[in-house]
Amino acid sequence: MVTRRAFALLRALIVAPAFVSLWMYFVPKWIAGSHAFANPRPIGWIVVAIGAAIGLPCVWQFAWRGLGTPAPFDPPRRLVVSGPYRWVRNPMYIGMGIALIGEGIVFPNLTTTMLAMVGILFVAITLFVMGYEEPTLRRNFGADYENYCRAVHRWLPRLRPFDNHPALP
Repeated sequence: MVTRRAFALLRALIVAPAFVSLWMYFVPKWIAGSHAFANPRPIGWIVVAIGAAIGLPCVWQFAWRGLGTPAPFDPPRRLVVSGPYRWVRNPMYIGMGIALIGEGIVFPNLTTTMLAMVGILFVAITLFVMGYEEPTLRRNFGADYENYCRAVHRWLPRLRPFDNHPALP
């Protein structure tokens, strides 16, 4: 089991940085041009760090508990309802959105680009989640996923963490 977890973690350590660099470096530079990252305002790094603090534990949970990665072509083999997933069903997307907004704060040449991108991505990701991810998870994990969906919202965090193992009577 440790070998499977280590291999999943290695895959996640390849996929996650590639995904993050695509959306936080390559796409903004392609849209905003060579001056995209000029004149940084360091205060925005706090917002980026908050996004990373939400997203990184999600990558860990996907690999260590779910034996997969954030990539749709290598998803977790087990339902992940631990870590940040105890509060909200899509914390990785939320963390990435916060990090993108933070990047828009850090780099003034990207502010409009990043806000537009977050808005467009929110719509696209919601359609992807509802049209592909959720039906796939229902098919793969059945009643366990249905129970999780009834208890944990797609985008709005719970006030108390989800407890998948209620106390016995």
